[in-house]
Amino acid sequence: MIKKDYFFAFASIMLLLLFLASCRSAKYVEDDQALISDVDINGIPPELKESASAYISNEVKPNSRLNLTIYNLFNTKNGKYKKDGLRNVGDAPHILDSSLVELSSRQINRFLQTKGYFNNSVAPHVDIKKKKAHVQFNVVIGEPFVYGSVDYHAADSAVEAVYVNRVKKDSKAIPGKQFDSNDLLEERELLYNQLKERGYYAYLRQYMRVGIDTNTVARQANLHIDIQNPSDSSKHTVYNVDSVFVTVKLPFGQVATHRRRTYLDSTLQITFNDETGRFRLKPLARYMYVRPEMRYNLKKENQAYDRLYETNGFRNVKINYLKVDSNRLHAFYELTPRPVMANQVEGEFTFSSGMSGFNVGNTFSHRNIFGGAEQLEVKLRYGVLFDPRLEGNLANKIFNNDFQVGVNLIVPRLMTPFPNSSEGTYGLPRTTFSSTVQLFQQDGTYSNRYFTNTLNYIWYSSPRSQHSLTPISVEYRLGRLNDDFAQRLEDEGYQLYVKSNNREYFGLSAQYAYTYNAKKLLQLQNFHYFRLGLESSGNLLGLASNLFKFSSSDEGEKLLFGVPYLQYAKTELDYRLYRYLGGNRQFVFRFNGGIAVPYGNNSELLIFEKSFYGGGMNGIRAWQARTLGPGNYDRSGLSEDLLLNLRNLDQLGEIKLEANVEYRFRLLNNFLGTKLNGATFIDAGNIWLLKDNEFTTEGTFKADRFLSQIALGTGFGLRMDMDYFIIRLDAGLKVKDPQFDGSKQWVIKELFNAKAFKDAFYEVRKPDRYNFIQYNFSVGLPF
Repeated sequence: MIKKDYFFAFASIMLLLLFLASCRSAKYVEDDQALISDVDINGIPPELKESASAYISNEVKPNSRLNLTIYNLFNTKNGKYKKDGLRNVGDAPHILDSSLVELSSRQINRFLQTKGYFNNSVAPHVDIKKKKAHVQFNVVIGEPFVYGSVDYHAADSAVEAVYVNRVKKDSKAIPGKQFDSNDLLEERELLYNQLKERGYYAYLRQYMRVGIDTNTVARQANLHIDIQNPSDSSKHTVYNVDSVFVTVKLPFGQVATHRRRTYLDSTLQITFNDETGRFRLKPLARYMYVRPEMRYNLKKENQAYDRLYETNGFRNVKINYLKVDSNRLHAFYELTPRPVMANQVEGEFTFSSGMSGFNVGNTFSHRNIFGGAEQLEVKLRYGVLFDPRLEGNLANKIFNNDFQVGVNLIVPRLMTPFPNSSEGTYGLPRTTFSSTVQLFQQDGTYSNRYFTNTLNYIWYSSPRSQHSLTPISVEYRLGRLNDDFAQRLEDEGYQLYVKSNNREYFGLSAQYAYTYNAKKLLQLQNFHYFRLGLESSGNLLGLASNLFKFSSSDEGEKLLFGVPYLQYAKTELDYRLYRYLGGNRQFVFRFNGGIAVPYGNNSELLIFEKSFYGGGMNGIRAWQARTLGPGNYDRSGLSEDLLLNLRNLDQLGEIKLEANVEYRFRLLNNFLGTKLNGATFIDAGNIWLLKDNEFTTEGTFKADRFLSQIALGTGFGLRMDMDYFIIRLDAGLKVKDPQFDGSKQWVIKELFNAKAFKDAFYEVRKPDRYNFIQYNFSVGLPF
């Protein structure tokens, strides 16, 4: 088991390494050399400084402190750097090289010219003390040039029409605006794309040339744009696609186990050659947008690349062309499939509140089950949580365990009983059939059997808008409390809690979610993210019960097959604001809120699985999941055995309000082969009940009280960016805890009196213990 002390040790080691890295030692450098310790650019506008720094040679920039320390540990001997037998670890010292300083100076000068400062001058200055070099680039920037007159000429009148109607009107090169070469590059790229989308297969970017005259008028750059013809022709040719050939390649080294298939599809007019014998043309051709007799279109080509890769069935996609006439093309698709079968094993450790455990999972995938890149997934997952305070051997210390089996069939198209217009223009549409069985057991006091079947559709209506519709979700749940435990709860007045958990139900629900800008979440840009989820259950069954007079239970609940059915409505909103601050710095604000309302057949209570909870690694990180709220709920009123047995079961709610602010930044560019990022954050929020229950009257949402019931946490995080995924360690510190009264909620003031505070807490709430700091170890960003 992993104890929290190990993570204190891990965090301490990280801080120690950062401390050791705080100095760059030059003691191993030769007497006639100097280690670059600092570099700076003076005299340029702040908004250009970071961009200009990118033009300084990496060998002229200071070493990463930590990586230099690691290099020195393994590559020094007798007070000097080794000459041979070097270890490829860390980062070799950046020794001052005057030729590289001069090269960097020229590169900065050229960069500033691209921003309109044509008369700038850059003078490098090096100050050496104690074998450490401080390099300064002193810039006399001069006045910026602005755009003057802009004239254009195209040798081909058809190309000129495209330029005038589609490009020039959006040009950023406007007279009077400061010169910036990026404006001209964008204009050239826009013309290239516009022509490529109109059949100009052979058009090259180099055909658009820009002449810049800075001598006619002071501090003014006059532009002459010339769009040339090919050297061997008097005009640019518009190409059409003649024939299309599709080949599914047999991966190198593999032996075909199915018969090769080659034929011409007379409907699609596509020649299909499948060397693997495993694929069907028709479902794949849906996303082959380059078709016979159409005009060449780069946009359609790129869409075909995107959709075919998104099927997850091919590791390589190529679209090539062959000129067969003066204006005709043959198009060749070459698809190399991924391995048909795959198996992925995952694992993670969990730890909090004195308990620890692990989750292990296995996912088996078949990537082409029916020949159209349909994917079959079989998932197995097992999790266990140990409580060392329980008596007996290791098996007796199991607090809860969770076993899940799931089967998903993902079809890369919308399978609807009626025609639909989703062609995958903006993203790959998917239909997913899913079945899951979950078996949960907690400390011999509670068990849950959960079975779900869903049909889900995902499609895109624009490059930024994603829709997810689950028209059918059928679920069956059987929850049981241990008889003795249930009786104790009833004896102490918790009948409603027993009723909500010791029950069987049937659910028939529908869900819809709209997501905006999901594709930008890992990009350093300014943008908004929005997700709205809606869910409703039991309305059709409620209507059917009125029509067909379903039987009722003793409590008055309508029964279907002898089991009560659920009725509730639930909605959740997730809004985020991302602001890029330059370099690798980013500011993120997030608001997450929701409400779930039980009504009709179960108007008195909402079941466990549909409730909201507070805390967790992606929420208010200073609290473990399901240990915050609702409202001012304080568990001290429960007996010791109930405190243990109800853990994670009694802190749920029907309303959730949460806000997060996070500042992200780069710590080290190279840390053990990864990029090490940092984050500071503030989390606030809570969950509430719609009405009082037998546990508390302090958890109900009231407009005049909810602000005083907000929990507040802050903290610091480390993120190891491995490009394909991110490993995250966040440490959340409790600042304001709403389970206490009045000014006692500000627990931060007890941080330096932690032992006495924790002892007092334990005396009243045994076996619960109080943690000021909650560690969250996970994969991926929290939001």
